[in-house]
Amino acid sequence: MTIWFRTYYEDEDLWLYFEADDEGWAARQVEVRGQDSRPVTAASLEEVLHLRERDDLAAMIRYERQFGVLVEGPMNGWQDQPRAAGISAEEFERLWTEARRALSNSA
Repeated sequence: MTIWFRTYYEDEDLWLYFEADDEGWAARQVEVRGQDSRPVTAASLEEVLHLRERDDLAAMIRYERQFGVLVEGPMNGWQDQPRAAGISAEEFERLWTEARRALSNSA
C-alpha cells in the first residue's frame, strides 16, 4: 500500500515529502526549503533505476544535480520525526508537480 507523508528537519529548515511503496521505500521524494518555500529535490526511484540501467554515470550526475538525490532504504520510523504527518496523495501530487516544474526550469 502506498503512503504519503512529510517530515521536517529543523537544523536545515527543510520539509521532506515522500511517497513510499508497500515495503517502505521512497518511490518519490520532494524537499522544500522552509525559509523561501523553494524546492531543492524532486527525485523518483523509477527515474533513478532507469538511469542506472540504461545510461552512464554522467547522466546520473546530471539528474542528481537537477532533481536531487533520492533517499535509499526503508523509511521506517518516519512517524517519530519532528512534525511528521501523513498527507494526501493529492497534496503530494501538487507538491511534486510544482517542484518538478521549478527544478526543470532551473536547469
